[in-house]
Amino acid sequence: MKRPFTDLPRAGPSSPITLPQEDEEMHQIQRGSDELLSQTGAVSNGSVMSPAPNHADNNNDAKKVKLDTKNPGAPSRVIHIRNIPNEVTEAEIVHLGIPFGKVTNVLVLKGKNQAFLEMSDEVCATTMVNYFTNCTAQLRGRAVYVQFSNHKELKTDQTHSNAQNPSAQAALQAAQALVNQSDTQGGPNTVLRVIVEHMIYPVTLDVLYQIFSRVGKVLKIVTFTKNNTFQALIQYPDVVTAQAAKMTLDGQNIYNACCTLRIEYSKLSNLNVKYNNDKSRDYTNPNLPTGDPALDSALAIGAPNLNLPNRTGENATPTGMPLAGVTPTAAALGAAGIRLPGQPSPNCVLLVSNLNEEMVTPDALFTLFGVYGDVQRVKILFNKKDNALVQMSEPHQTQLAISHLDKMKTWGKQIRVTLSKHQTVQLPKEGQPDAGLTKDYSNSPLHRFKKPGSKNYQNIYPPSATLHLSNIPPTVDEEQIKDAFTQAGAVVKAFKFFPHASNIKEDAGEAEEQTGTPTGLVKTPFKDRKMALIQLGSVEEAIGALIKMHNFQLSDSSHLRVSFSKSTI
Repeated sequence: MKRPFTDLPRAGPSSPITLPQEDEEMHQIQRGSDELLSQTGAVSNGSVMSPAPNHADNNNDAKKVKLDTKNPGAPSRVIHIRNIPNEVTEAEIVHLGIPFGKVTNVLVLKGKNQAFLEMSDEVCATTMVNYFTNCTAQLRGRAVYVQFSNHKELKTDQTHSNAQNPSAQAALQAAQALVNQSDTQGGPNTVLRVIVEHMIYPVTLDVLYQIFSRVGKVLKIVTFTKNNTFQALIQYPDVVTAQAAKMTLDGQNIYNACCTLRIEYSKLSNLNVKYNNDKSRDYTNPNLPTGDPALDSALAIGAPNLNLPNRTGENATPTGMPLAGVTPTAAALGAAGIRLPGQPSPNCVLLVSNLNEEMVTPDALFTLFGVYGDVQRVKILFNKKDNALVQMSEPHQTQLAISHLDKMKTWGKQIRVTLSKHQTVQLPKEGQPDAGLTKDYSNSPLHRFKKPGSKNYQNIYPPSATLHLSNIPPTVDEEQIKDAFTQAGAVVKAFKFFPHASNIKEDAGEAEEQTGTPTGLVKTPFKDRKMALIQLGSVEEAIGALIKMHNFQLSDSSHLRVSFSKSTI
């Protein structure tokens, strides 16, 4: 299973990612200094590293190194990296070198805040040093300094050999696997083709810009849809940055368990961007028209600038939940359902107002909001019963509920759905009057999204007049279902069963998630269950029917599953 992207540090040639590795406690016997390297133990600046790993000596060494940066030494396939953070891993050091060629060895001196990286040849090492001469390398947000070492190869004694260092071995093996994978997918190019798979939530040009600009400067982006799949072409200034972006981001998820990036090299070497808008952007030419005559005319006479991201590629903060250590906005954190260190917990509680006091119940809100996430608790306010608090299990579920249910007409009134200032819904204290207005649903068997990355996320749609019905037993026919909806107050306009064969997989998957029972162990064969569409008189009517009919008992062992459909009959 993929590591959550929230665990990834910054990525790319100037900010690499961390590969999975052994526990830090296993990975290192404290290393000395002089005996680790051949002969004199001198580093590339000519200074000798002191053997005692205290901070005062580290600072002295750093000062000595700094004095000699003007004379980095003759080219060598061993590269000396200074000012690394104390907690940096071998994998992060290795990833600095991956875009430039094969990495053959690595040595991290954590007590010295230094590291050595051995490349396969001097050509690769020279390319890396030249690149970072013009572009500051970063590890975990700290600038590090890259130069040639005085040593022609990286030698370690038996005590400090990487053969006894599992984390170094893992980093080198993983790096080689990445390089081999790249070699089988065609030659590098400055233009990447990005395909977003399992796109449950919208992915915009601005989100892509923020993700890919963490690796290096993005010049141009063009987005499009092909074969019902969102895709983009992204151009970098050089092959090294594009290669680093591909190795760093390919296969990562933008949001939890969905919106997966698949990256390959494009056949194009340059993108021809005609318009700067939400579909395409040339960050090197901010004066391109938008393609909208009204907007272009307004800009021509000095209207306020369009709300486009910073086109220089620096300090841009478009919303969205980017990968690899980006610090997003609070709204973006909520959308992704994650919390970064040092940031407040994102809110999972919704305030629902303008409700119909005569109709609303905790169970009704649980069912309606449960279409968009797993509702944990519901509280109808005691002194203001047209208001309620709904607590979801994940912040991104609150965003789904807001986007789909805010201003939706329900029980004759247009409800409002916003984030609450409360972080949780409090249950009433023992003995405190509540009149059944607060309920806890944390253990409800009716949650639709029990499993991380649930397939039910792929079937989330805004309220519509057409409802999708599933888990219908073979003994129930069309007239029985239509009668049940009519008795619930709905006007049935049309009804259609799905073809029998299409029911098997989807119905079985939903039942396994709803019950937690492996499909093969469920008593009633799922190949006998049926699905259908039912079209009602209006969206408001369909909302009321979903609230009443979801989990409606059709037989002794079957309860109806109801959700909104994107289809019509």
